[in-house]
Amino acid sequence: MRRTFLLSSCAILLAAMPATGALAADDAAAAADAPAQGDFHATAPNEIIVTAPFARDRQDLLSGVAVVQGAELTQATRPTIGETLSRTPGVSATSFGPNASRPVLRGLQGERVRVLTDGIGSIDVSNTSVDHAVVVNPLLAERVEVLRGPESLLYGSSAIGGVVNVIDKRIPRAVPSEPVHIDAIATYGSAANERSGGAAVDMPVTDKIVVHADASYLKTGDLEIGGHVLSPSARAQALANAGKEDDDQVADGIDFAANAALKGTLPNSASKTWTVGAGAAIITDTGNFGLSYSHYDSLYGVPIRFATAPGQEQEAPRISLVQNRWDGRAEVQTGGDILQTIRARVGYATYRHFELEEDGSVGTAFYNQGAEGRLELVQADHGVWKGASGVQYFSRDFDVVGDEAFLPANSTEQLGLFTSQQLDFGALKVEGAARFEHSNVSASPRPDQDFFKGERSFNAFSFSAGASYGLSGTWRLGANLMRAVRAPSAEELFANGPHAGTEAFEIGNPDFKLEKSWGLEAVLRGGGPGYHIELSVYHNWFDNYIFDTQTGAIEDGLPVYQSKQGKVRFYGFEAQGNVTLAEFGSVKLVADGLADYVHANISDVGPVPRIPPLRVLGGVALQGTKLDARAEVEWSDKQDRIQAFETPTDSFTVVNAELNIRPWGAERPLSFALSANNIFDVVARRHASFLKDFAPLAGRDLRITARAAF
Repeated sequence: MRRTFLLSSCAILLAAMPATGALAADDAAAAADAPAQGDFHATAPNEIIVTAPFARDRQDLLSGVAVVQGAELTQATRPTIGETLSRTPGVSATSFGPNASRPVLRGLQGERVRVLTDGIGSIDVSNTSVDHAVVVNPLLAERVEVLRGPESLLYGSSAIGGVVNVIDKRIPRAVPSEPVHIDAIATYGSAANERSGGAAVDMPVTDKIVVHADASYLKTGDLEIGGHVLSPSARAQALANAGKEDDDQVADGIDFAANAALKGTLPNSASKTWTVGAGAAIITDTGNFGLSYSHYDSLYGVPIRFATAPGQEQEAPRISLVQNRWDGRAEVQTGGDILQTIRARVGYATYRHFELEEDGSVGTAFYNQGAEGRLELVQADHGVWKGASGVQYFSRDFDVVGDEAFLPANSTEQLGLFTSQQLDFGALKVEGAARFEHSNVSASPRPDQDFFKGERSFNAFSFSAGASYGLSGTWRLGANLMRAVRAPSAEELFANGPHAGTEAFEIGNPDFKLEKSWGLEAVLRGGGPGYHIELSVYHNWFDNYIFDTQTGAIEDGLPVYQSKQGKVRFYGFEAQGNVTLAEFGSVKLVADGLADYVHANISDVGPVPRIPPLRVLGGVALQGTKLDARAEVEWSDKQDRIQAFETPTDSFTVVNAELNIRPWGAERPLSFALSANNIFDVVARRHASFLKDFAPLAGRDLRITARAAF
């Protein structure tokens, strides 16, 4: 009933908008430095942030922000959004093998990071567990924005850690000037024998109607790695227990010594994914209205948590995933004195994935139906004052079926009201944001299941306030205070059972309270002739922070992970910058670098698990009209601030090189990106990964990508 109400309401709103005679292009297109309206080939520059009800100048934002697009996105694109963004300041990845990797923002992951598709959630179950892939296709992405701080309040309490918004053109925003416009990309990567390609076609039907179609395909083999599969500590345990396998392990063919010897290739990590999508839009001088459909189909392996001691199970699950999704977007510029723009966005998806046994049978099935809609009202500017307010609705029905179901059937419903306001006095800018959200989470286990039955309701109020001041030249100093409150998810409340994908026995707590935090952040941005610097420092205090900890117990042959709440403190920094060292005609020699660090501690417990260590990355590039060349070194420190039963992670250093070629210059449609990653084939493991002791990152990887737009 609630989903029917949502879709019906949004359909009425969307259908009514064209009748106003005004449908709008992006606010970014209206910004002073953004592309002109109707220029199908242009994109908003890096300085304009479009993930908000109104476009913002990056210089004015009061928290760390990142934009990846153009040649940088072409070089960065990997099969998962987590790996695509892993070299972005403040971003790590869950790295649960090469096929399921979600972004980690400032040490926060899972429920605390929202991954969006053009402003609406991915409507999958990637937040449920790290082995579940995000249903977002980087191959078809036009631009990716990463936001933390006040702007994240506009997208839900589960964005307490930040927002990753993947922007594509599945619902067109402009009409091509040519009869047919084609965007295409193709990639080969050697480490996993990766072969991928995607194409999108946009065709104007009239001067105001455009149709769109896209498709992509990805196939990989098992990932090549630089050394042993098991970490040194896991290998030592396996070798110490060699020959002590119990009867069940012997029957299953488990050999601890053989596990310790595995090297060179990560077993059970191959994948195959294909997608198709179609959309259409009506576009006039003052607005747009569009609809789209997409289908996502993936079969991928989950790296094996190899047994290293008696009593442990060892499975090689594969996941078969299918999502069908419908999206709508409408926008109208009213030209009124009160409202400047009315914007609506809605998405609905059906999702299922099967965790397959080694013989191909379905072990556990996950079913999810979700809908999300948001209505944004952008105010007309009045002198120094601008702002926007809106309402957001989200619902999800989720069920896990099978012998290893670790959750009961459950439903989540959220209704949020939000506002963002800004006063611009020139040098001084003041802004604030607030969000109220009501959440209802219910569990309905089947008669034969031993789960909590009932429901929990939560009211969460979050707000932020901050200011920035323009110093001499282009320098700007800003600070903000944020109070963020998050309702626990169904997974955190109701989990109680074995999960084959993570090879863990997961236990939640239905009595969890609201998670609350206070946060302070200061940002300095600026530069001068030939250089730019950006620095962000932050400190967050959490009450009732939800975390899981390995208890040391074994249940159903799996390690037990218990969710708990406690007081937690996070603090850290992000720094990035670039400088032009020399110019040789039209060619520039540029050096760039970034560093990030986060420290997190639970009162009376110790370090928060899986916190990324200090990282430093630096590079030198030659930038020209037809060719760019760059070499970089990334160093990740060891992480030995660990919880009980968590293992330390060694430091690593990787060296990468890349070449971007535009044979006919930047104005022509064809480009090539060549790269050599992890040139010295080192063993690298991310501490943020649940599986880092059993699944290192890729070894040496030679990649070539061709991109065309015409």
